[in-house]
Amino acid sequence: MTSQAQVIKTRLPNPPPPAEVLLKTVHAAVEELKARDVVEIDVRGKSSVTDFMVIASGTSTRHVKSIADEVVKFAKNLDVQPLGVEGEREAEWVLVDLGDVVVHVMLPRVREFYALERLWTVGDQPPSRHEAEDYEGETGAGRRA
Repeated sequence: MTSQAQVIKTRLPNPPPPAEVLLKTVHAAVEELKARDVVEIDVRGKSSVTDFMVIASGTSTRHVKSIADEVVKFAKNLDVQPLGVEGEREAEWVLVDLGDVVVHVMLPRVREFYALERLWTVGDQPPSRHEAEDYEGETGAGRRA
């Protein structure tokens, strides 16, 4: 007895859009729902998980969830399926993982507490003149023989 082989038609996934295109889409989504204090952080070379983080604030848990939902909707319009969405239930901090871009939508008090901007930008800024002078004083750098 012979049986016919079944052919399963599958569609190869489209290559993901460049990170810049994904970033523009994320910014359009958060602007659509009037997210506050939107910050983009380039974490290439600092993280092997993603290339960019976008951090935004919502005014309430409902607003936070709506912003995250809008990011997912805009990403799907680009044929990008999120790798994961976390925190929707409590909606104090919702993370949307789009691969090259990870979006954090947070209530202001949660954002202030975790201070992701400071965490991911440490060392990005050159030291201020006062910090440099303090360092020279501690190490003896800049002293002449």
